[in-house]
Amino acid sequence: MKFSQKLFVRPRTERDERWIKDALRDETFAGALLMATALVAIIVANSPLSDWYFDFLSFKFEIPFLSLNLTIAHWVSDGLLAIFFFIAGLELKHELVHGSLSDKSQAIVPVVAALAGMLIPIGIFTLLLRGDAVAIQGWAIPMATDIAFALAILAIAGRKLPTEIRAFLLTVAVVDDLGAISVIAIFYSEKFNAGAFLLTIALLTIFWALHKINRAHWAITVPLAFFAWWAMYKSGIHATVAGVLLALLVPNKPRPGESRTAAERYEAKVHPISVLFVIPLFAFVAAGVDLRSFTLANGITSPVGSAIIYALIIGKFIGIFGATYLFTKFTRASLNENLRWSDVSAIGLLAGIGFTVSLLIVELSYEDAQLLADAKIGVLAASVLASLFAILLLQLRSRKI
Repeated sequence: MKFSQKLFVRPRTERDERWIKDALRDETFAGALLMATALVAIIVANSPLSDWYFDFLSFKFEIPFLSLNLTIAHWVSDGLLAIFFFIAGLELKHELVHGSLSDKSQAIVPVVAALAGMLIPIGIFTLLLRGDAVAIQGWAIPMATDIAFALAILAIAGRKLPTEIRAFLLTVAVVDDLGAISVIAIFYSEKFNAGAFLLTIALLTIFWALHKINRAHWAITVPLAFFAWWAMYKSGIHATVAGVLLALLVPNKPRPGESRTAAERYEAKVHPISVLFVIPLFAFVAAGVDLRSFTLANGITSPVGSAIIYALIIGKFIGIFGATYLFTKFTRASLNENLRWSDVSAIGLLAGIGFTVSLLIVELSYEDAQLLADAKIGVLAASVLASLFAILLLQLRSRKI
């Protein structure tokens, strides 16, 4: 395989560059809103409203004819979060068809960096918790990067950075999301129901066929998507996976006479729902940790909490920076002239922000209240520390421009 001489080149077409800039702007706003909502959740969980907050999360809402009786927390993490993963799936397909992942010579770098940025944190986490069979169930917690949170920090502290490095972070995070989704589907699903899974496949096939024959009206596709989600939930596979599969079936090449692709139309309609409603609500539901019964320091220094912090901050940095550096040493590829190795270092640090998907995996990994609290504190602390380190590095870089 022939590799491009320059790593992290600019988008190849005006359409690609416009898509990246739109994605960056939207994710940046989502990240800022996510941070604010998470802060509100922590304040409420430790205030006189604490009882109301936890009662709200445990309140059950039932749909009898579908045999669904879930708490608000589960409706958000299993249901609404599928919308977030639908947008992630659209971003993934764009990268596969039009973006950097469509060119093997360009795709290899972010893919290798993302894989290393997942495997090394997992290795650090499992090494630190070896022998603890319960705690080690959360081995996948530090593998995920929160793209919205990371891009928000990059927008705040790295405004002068070139588009290339922002596109690299976007691509790494998309590959990262795919890895996390695959792990959730395979390792964090419940007892498998073959009949429900076959129903899911049938509904997904109908969804694909309607788009193929250009008969995908919203009045049909929205209920169809909901029932595909329901069937996936009943199959035992985590229901959010349905969001990604639906997105991958949406055409993202324009038909003759169309100014926008079906994927672009879906994203225009669904992305605001994800940004303004789904992500903030999930942050509000998942980030609330009652710190009054134990000290914050105990959570950070606990075996699970500290393992998550080391894995996310050190593991992500070593994986992404190390893989990229070694790639330039053992191939003909070189860093784009607009970039510095400090930029790649900053991306490695920003990838240590694990928030949304990491908190989801925390919920799937542990039932014990203490482990849940320690793990959430670990994710929150790692995200804050990674943000601070990245901001410091980006500020130093900006002063040298």
